[in-house]
Amino acid sequence: MKTRRSFLKKIGFSIAAVPLAGAGLNAAIPDLLTGDNDTKKKINKPLILSTWPFGQVANQAGWDILSKGGTALDAAEATAKFVEADLTQKSVGLGALPDRDGHVTLDACIMDEHGNCGSVMFLENILHPISVARLVMEKTPHIQLVGSGAQQFALENGHTLHPAPTESSKKEWEDWVKTSNYTPRSDLHNHDTIGVIVLDENGNLSGACTTSGLAYKMRGRVGDSPIIGAGLFVDNEVGAATATGTGEEVIRICGSHLVVELMRQGYSPTAACKEAVRRIIQKSPRYEKAMIVGFLAINKKGEYGAYSTRSGFEYGVYDNAGTFLKNADFQEKE
Repeated sequence: MKTRRSFLKKIGFSIAAVPLAGAGLNAAIPDLLTGDNDTKKKINKPLILSTWPFGQVANQAGWDILSKGGTALDAAEATAKFVEADLTQKSVGLGALPDRDGHVTLDACIMDEHGNCGSVMFLENILHPISVARLVMEKTPHIQLVGSGAQQFALENGHTLHPAPTESSKKEWEDWVKTSNYTPRSDLHNHDTIGVIVLDENGNLSGACTTSGLAYKMRGRVGDSPIIGAGLFVDNEVGAATATGTGEEVIRICGSHLVVELMRQGYSPTAACKEAVRRIIQKSPRYEKAMIVGFLAINKKGEYGAYSTRSGFEYGVYDNAGTFLKNADFQEKE
């Protein structure tokens, strides 16, 4: 009778003799034979990434959860909430600059490792829209709630009303109204979003995105941030991505979904973000060099990267090596 050892040895020689199409399959064969997956040993986890310098500070709230074995979803929400609660921030939360009519309206979305997601748009006077988005995901059969309906849902689920805008933001708006031409734009001083993507100790991915939108936007305007597939997308088999900057341009190419799908095809996180930026520059009828759009991505190995239409996009990283701020690669001026 043939032994199990001789049987496996025979299979090993048979597989070795078969030409393999693609390095990816070739690299996977030793794992199948030995059960020893070297890739797993190299995964950089847990890991949390957030857009902009305030993201680096906020990452501590998420890391406090991850370092205790908590979930990527809880860490993403906690990081987003940290920035929402900071009323000195002018592009996220109730402290943000208002729309052109003087109203602060908030957008947010959240997505977990199972593909569950929730979103709120045009939400007023609620401190933590990201938590309302999570409630939409977990407590309703829907994905998106908007405006007064979103506010009503928030109040029915324990949230309370808060005043907005703050006195500081109101004064800035009053000064802006005197000379405004009502053409809001996204640049380094009005980048409008914190996007958070997380890989936890169990290898699961989740993400969150929250914003007040462009300062002095038209009332009712909604950008990419609360739109699943534009401002945020998570696929637990592949990776996660988030976007920041001019939301209209991100929506045109379904930006975050595009980045994740490119990673599925084998692109590195940085290369996937770069390709998304290239498409924006190529396709946008209103592209201008002062405009900023940036993408941030992570894959299942814990590899990450970012790319922007111009210099200045920074993102925060927190992993077992510590916390730091990185400059994203960017499109060189032509």
